[in-house]
Amino acid sequence: MEDMTPAPHRTPVDDPCVVPEKLQAAFQVLQEKWALPIVYVLLKGPVGFNDIGRQAGAVNPATLTQRLQRLEQVGLVAKTVQSTMPPRTVYRLTDAGLALDPVIKAFEVWARAHPLKAEAE
Repeated sequence: MEDMTPAPHRTPVDDPCVVPEKLQAAFQVLQEKWALPIVYVLLKGPVGFNDIGRQAGAVNPATLTQRLQRLEQVGLVAKTVQSTMPPRTVYRLTDAGLALDPVIKAFEVWARAHPLKAEAE
């Protein structure tokens, strides 16, 4: 006779195949186009809006504005408007953003050691 006892309910925390909620939230923010290149640029220190766009790879101003606002909203970036003429907006990483430094550096090491096939040709 077959055992009809229901299998114990597994929560996402118990299931090793489910991405944890906080990690999923971080992935969602950082996978947005230009988010990681912006963080990479800001790891060097505070940078003005136009310089971020140039250094991150010619991101268009509308997209750059959206990404910076999103990164600011989630607490990775802080914005300062300097009272100069004309006013200058400078962005920097918060402590949470700076905590991504070892992750970005590890990713950079990996990317140099394992060029993607399209890059290797």
